[in-house]
Amino acid sequence: MLSTKRQGFLRAVQRRMFALAALTIATAYAAAKATAADTAQVARGQYLVQLGGCNDCHTPGYLLGKADMARFLGGSDVGFETPGLGTVVAPNLTPDKDTGLGTWTKDEIATAIQTGVRPDGRMLAPVMPWRAYAALTKSDVGAIVDYLKSLPPISNKVPGPFGPSEKPSVFRMTIVPPDGAGPR
Repeated sequence: MLSTKRQGFLRAVQRRMFALAALTIATAYAAAKATAADTAQVARGQYLVQLGGCNDCHTPGYLLGKADMARFLGGSDVGFETPGLGTVVAPNLTPDKDTGLGTWTKDEIATAIQTGVRPDGRMLAPVMPWRAYAALTKSDVGAIVDYLKSLPPISNKVPGPFGPSEKPSVFRMTIVPPDGAGPR
C-alpha cells in the first residue's frame, strides 16, 4: 500500500498529465482550425485569380494558345505594346525572390493589385486592370495575396519593359486605340 504522501504525489502528477493532454488537444484543434481557415483562404484566392483572368496575361504560352501550366503565373512570353508608351510583358507573380514577388510584402502586393502602384513607386502598365480590382474587399484581396504567396516559386525573369523607341525581344500584341483616343 502506498503512503498518503506518495498517493498525493501521484494524484498531482495525474492532474498535471491530464491538464497537459487537454492543452495538447486544444492546441492541435486550434492549429487544425487555423490550417483549415488558411486552406479555405488560399482556395478562395485561387478562385479569384482564375476568375479575374490573372493567368491569361501572367502564364507563359497562354496568349499564344498553349499555356505552360508548369509555369503557372510565372510571367508571360508575350508583350503588350501601347503606341507612344512602349511594350510591357506581364511579370512573374510567383514568390520567387529574384524574378517574382518573393521580396514583396503582402501589403505591397495588395496595393499593386488595387492601386496599380509598385513598391518602388512606379505605376503598373495601363493594360493591368487594377481599376477593376480596386473595389475588391479587403478579404478578397487578402485571399488573392495568400494564394500568390502559396504558389511554388518559379524562376522566370521576363524581358522589358521596353520604351517606345526600343525593339522588344518578344512576340507582342499591339493595343491600337481608336483615332483621337491615344494615351492621356
